[in-house]
Amino acid sequence: MSASTAPSVVLDTVPRAASPWPYWAAEPGTGLASIPPDQPASRQRIQDAAARCPAPEGRSWHVLTDHQKWSSPPLQLPDDPAAWHQLAAAGGWQVAVADTGNAMAHDVIATRCAGHAGQTAAWCALPFCIPVLCTAATGPGVLALQLAVKAAVAEGLPLQRMVIALAKTTEGRLPSPVRAAAAMLRSHVYAVVTIPYDPHIRTYGMSDAHRIRPKTLAAGNDLARAVLASAHQVWGDPLPAPPVPAPLSSSPHVASGKVPA
Repeated sequence: MSASTAPSVVLDTVPRAASPWPYWAAEPGTGLASIPPDQPASRQRIQDAAARCPAPEGRSWHVLTDHQKWSSPPLQLPDDPAAWHQLAAAGGWQVAVADTGNAMAHDVIATRCAGHAGQTAAWCALPFCIPVLCTAATGPGVLALQLAVKAAVAEGLPLQRMVIALAKTTEGRLPSPVRAAAAMLRSHVYAVVTIPYDPHIRTYGMSDAHRIRPKTLAAGNDLARAVLASAHQVWGDPLPAPPVPAPLSSSPHVASGKVPA
């Protein structure tokens, strides 16, 4: 829903076999494989790689994902979140939504025991990063979420600016354990947003955006507004200019002026 706010891109950081994004694009683009990791890339080349996905009200947003055939060797995607930030910045998008597939509690606990910072901490350290923790609005879902919150507190992660998305799996009211957990979590994070059950998304994902229910769109807008409000609370309104990543190319399309991130 951030497409209504600024030029937006989803960064698909998970392996192709586990990613649904390639199946939802209206215009596939040339894909991540067309951006060589060891060579400079212009802004135009990065934008050409992005798939276009339709949004309600005639808007659109982009996704950087892998469009190779299933039989192709898997891409070696970067582990460093800063590399994805640089890619989005060089592509000229102002809003980047990273689909990480990161099991936060496991990552924090495992890397803490190993004595080094993990992926979660690296994502949180990026400029103007608002972590969004997603879970199913079920008893097991909120139990896993509470464990992740405890791990975030122990690691000193920026819990106060995080937003939680509780995705309902059925129609009707939230189960009482979920309502109790949401009430408790609201005192620790910036916002808790409930995403209603939507049969179309459950079956077809983000394809055919015009068939998504109005209440689902409203919840998506609430989520986007919560993320933006959290960023404004922490860094001010309007947001200051972000640090400029090292340019990927000497092309004037990339190197001139500040690259938005």
